[in-house]
Amino acid sequence: MKKFLLFAFAAMMAVGAGAQELANFTRGAQIVSPEVKGDSVTFRLNANYATVVNLYGNWMAGYTDVVPLTKGANGVWEVTIAAPEPEIYTYNFIVDGVNVNDPVNYMVQRDGTRYLNMLFVPGERSANYNETAHRGTVSYKWYDSSILGSNRRLTVYTPYGYETSNKKYPVLYLLHGGGGDEEAWSSMGRAAQIMDNLIEQGKAVPMIVVMPNGNPGQQAASTMGLPVKTFDNQNPQNQNLYVKSLVNEIIPFIEKEYRAIPKKASRAISGLSMGGGHTFAATTLYPNVFDYILPLSAGTRESPELDAQLQGIKKAGYKLYWIGCGTADFTYAGNQTLDQALTRNGMPHTFFESTGGHEWKNWRLYLNTFAQLLFK
Repeated sequence: MKKFLLFAFAAMMAVGAGAQELANFTRGAQIVSPEVKGDSVTFRLNANYATVVNLYGNWMAGYTDVVPLTKGANGVWEVTIAAPEPEIYTYNFIVDGVNVNDPVNYMVQRDGTRYLNMLFVPGERSANYNETAHRGTVSYKWYDSSILGSNRRLTVYTPYGYETSNKKYPVLYLLHGGGGDEEAWSSMGRAAQIMDNLIEQGKAVPMIVVMPNGNPGQQAASTMGLPVKTFDNQNPQNQNLYVKSLVNEIIPFIEKEYRAIPKKASRAISGLSMGGGHTFAATTLYPNVFDYILPLSAGTRESPELDAQLQGIKKAGYKLYWIGCGTADFTYAGNQTLDQALTRNGMPHTFFESTGGHEWKNWRLYLNTFAQLLFK
């Protein structure tokens, strides 16, 4: 009996300690933020010490626009606003002038060195950003680059069923923009969720998606804390180093390590912004490598070499040339230039225009759209 009482007392103490730890972690009040209900969304922050709390979201018109929260009797600040159109957005609180993430929102994405809370507004446009019943695998792989002189990391998506089948798959090489890295498309672009949904719905061919690090001096994302090299961009020998590594090192590596179909007709390349520039460079320097070419929010400038570059692609042949850009994007004029150059060179293509600017809601839309056209 004495042993039982001691055991019961110890158990009570453990539960009490656990409860106290949970209370310390949650700071008492159990709140939900953000809470989407119908056409509205409510944000809450437990900050009894604060004197002014504002909300900033990237759906707001200007970078300095904020919405004030009101402090309740329990020390929880709150505001309800009209929900923006269905999409994924980022937001943060500004507490007494300091940017603060929402501590109860587990949905975050990383943009460079910043971790940002996500606001997920459900609807038709954002439906394919949700998790599916059958999910592919996102993994990291390291490869040696003699061109860049380092051991480097890339992200690879393999479709549901890859591990249990013997079939070979086509490959989409999906490139990030400036400030991004090998995690950008999986973190901010929802690439895995989009591919899972499209494949499960039978709208896209099952494919491997390779997301490399396009910063030649980086071994991997900066969050790993690895040393970064500096390349002299003025040195002609350093031009297109990453593009050369992509074609001559990454593609052979993928086709050795994965059941990838090693044919031009089974390779696609797409990239946003800087990655769109890499897409243009890779396909003009190596016109016999990719049959599907999809630059996003990049464009080009008129030059004496432009027509000759495009004629090289035309001569090699291709199955799809697809351009995506928002009409408010600062690269829109450059995309019009590329559109006009392709037209005058007699090269069939699609110029997909959307509203909005240089932003992830457009790049998610583009992937969701063009992935349905690949390898068919």
